[in-house]
Amino acid sequence: MPRSERLLHLLQVLRRYRRPVSGQTLAEELGVSIRTLYRDIASLQAQGAMIEGEPGVGYVMKPGFMLPPMMFRSEELDALVLGMRWVADRCDKTLSDGALSTLAKVAAVLPTELRRELEESSLLVGAPLKRPTHKVSPDLLRAAVRAERKLNITYADGRGFNSQRVVWPFALVYFDQARVLMCWCELRADFRNFRSDRISNVEQMEERYPKRRSTLLREWRKAHHVASRTILPDSGSMDH
Repeated sequence: MPRSERLLHLLQVLRRYRRPVSGQTLAEELGVSIRTLYRDIASLQAQGAMIEGEPGVGYVMKPGFMLPPMMFRSEELDALVLGMRWVADRCDKTLSDGALSTLAKVAAVLPTELRRELEESSLLVGAPLKRPTHKVSPDLLRAAVRAERKLNITYADGRGFNSQRVVWPFALVYFDQARVLMCWCELRADFRNFRSDRISNVEQMEERYPKRRSTLLREWRKAHHVASRTILPDSGSMDH
C-alpha cells in the first residue's frame, strides 16, 4: 500500500474512535509495525492533524481536521461525483444547489490531475421515469427533522382519503420516485412512513417531541429488524 494511502487509512481509522486507542491496535488494523505506526502519526501531526497521545497511552484525533486534497482515491472521487450528481438531478433546488456547490468546492482544492479526473468522470445519473409533484416544501420537512419538532400534517392515503396526523419526523428517505418521511405517529401510536407527495398541508408545531431523532431511528431499526446500513425496505410501513 502506498504511504499516502496508508496515511489516509490511518486518519479514517482514528476518526472511528472517540477515546484513545493504543498504537498496537492501530498498527494491527493497518497491517504495519508499531515503529511504522509511530512514524506515520508523527508525519500526520507535522502536517497539521490534531492527533493527541503518546506511546503507551494511546491516540485520539480531535474533530475538525480536514483531509489534505491528495488524500482522495479514485473510487472515492467516483463515489463523490456520482452521489452529488444524483442529488443535483433528483432533489429539490436547495439540495441540488448544495450538491453542485460541494463539487465545485472539492474541485477547487484538488491537485490538477485529480481535478481533471473529477471533471471528466463518466459516471452519470439516468433521468427518473417520473418526477413526483409536492405541495409541501422539502425544506420545511428537513428543518422539522433537524429541529426535532412535531408536525401537524394532512395526509392522503393510497385511496385518496385525508386524515390529520401529529407526527414526530426523524428521517427523510429519498427514492427515485418518491420521498418518504419517517415518523412516529401519535394517531397510530406506532412508526409510520408518509410519502411527501401525499402531504397536502403541514404545520411545524412549537413543541419538540420527547425523544432524540437518533433514538427514534434506532428504535425503528430494532422494531423492524433492519440493519444499520439499510434505511427503508421496499415494503416499508407506509401508512395507507
